[in-house]
Amino acid sequence: MKIDFGTALRRARGCNPSEIGRILAAAGAELGARDVVVYLVDFGQTVLEPLPDDSTHAELPKTEPVGASMVGRAFVDQRVVTVERPDGVRVWAPILEGSDRTGVVAVTLPDGDEDRLRGCEELGLLAGYLIAAQARGTDVYNLYRRRRSMSLAASMQWDILPPLVLRSGAVSVAGLVEPAYEVGGDCFDYAANGAIFDFAVMDAMGHGVRSAVIASLAIGCYRHGRRESMSLEAMHAELHSTLEDHIEKPAFATGVLGRLDTDAGRLTWSNAGHPLPLLVRNGQVLEEMYCPPSPPWGLLPGDVSVATTELQPGDSVLLYTDGVTGVRDGEGGEMGVERLIDLTGRSASDQIPPEEVVRHLVNSVLEHRGSTDLNDDATVVMVRWDGPPNT
Repeated sequence: MKIDFGTALRRARGCNPSEIGRILAAAGAELGARDVVVYLVDFGQTVLEPLPDDSTHAELPKTEPVGASMVGRAFVDQRVVTVERPDGVRVWAPILEGSDRTGVVAVTLPDGDEDRLRGCEELGLLAGYLIAAQARGTDVYNLYRRRRSMSLAASMQWDILPPLVLRSGAVSVAGLVEPAYEVGGDCFDYAANGAIFDFAVMDAMGHGVRSAVIASLAIGCYRHGRRESMSLEAMHAELHSTLEDHIEKPAFATGVLGRLDTDAGRLTWSNAGHPLPLLVRNGQVLEEMYCPPSPPWGLLPGDVSVATTELQPGDSVLLYTDGVTGVRDGEGGEMGVERLIDLTGRSASDQIPPEEVVRHLVNSVLEHRGSTDLNDDATVVMVRWDGPPNT
């Protein structure tokens, strides 16, 4: 029993971009599914919000916590979760936009037949691709991922971020930014182009809209250089001259640019006054990775140094901004690098995917602070190399 993807895609063509729930309900009916609910994870990755629709539901959909509910389990574990009920089997299947996990689709089936359950997995995949294709034509999916009003700076930042999760052959990457609804200057980017995986983490000075403007220009410059096939040294230098020439002083950004040869595991990277990345191997932080730093982009001219690290299959590189280690608790104590190293080792040793390591670390930042009212933006990005393709 399979989803007819061709029919579903034809239904989506020319429809109102906000009506994906109706298309999924029609596709689910081919499996005998009813009571279809689409949940989207909020920007803070803490709860799953149900999309409204015109259907009559057996039970009223409500906001569900990530990890502490059937919906949340399907989201965190990225697998189908089922519960037997008197009227059939309630099923929750993860929604994936490519590799990025963005929600859960829930349905009720007449039974737990394996083909029907496999069809529910496909329904989640269909939901992800439809949302990815239609989201630029409507604000509905963005708005239902917001638990509260988002600042202008945060809205600008989220619009330039790539998907929070990507699995691309030999490489997996995941990132999160906090405070999700007020972030201003932190950002990251990446691109998988054949055997080359490029990535960057940046922290623009200040807070609010000015910080977001600096970050937007920096990311735009980085993407331009990457797409023009510039070397790391050239992109690094271009970032400095662009911020120096186009943003009124004082203005600068720190950051790390990385380029990974996914066939060989050779990582080259540069550092513009940014915290040192951590090399994670076998569930432990092996070292802080050193590269002679140049000054922050836009601040002072300086020589560009590029370091090289030979990764082993399974190695991860953890990048973060200073808002992570600099976060203070109620008594003024900083989280610090040593605490971050300890938390990273404990999370990574569980052999969980990068997106869960990142989520755990960001939650630890918020727990240390005791609230989401951070004194600075905090961003965590993990890049994992699983070894050469087909090995």
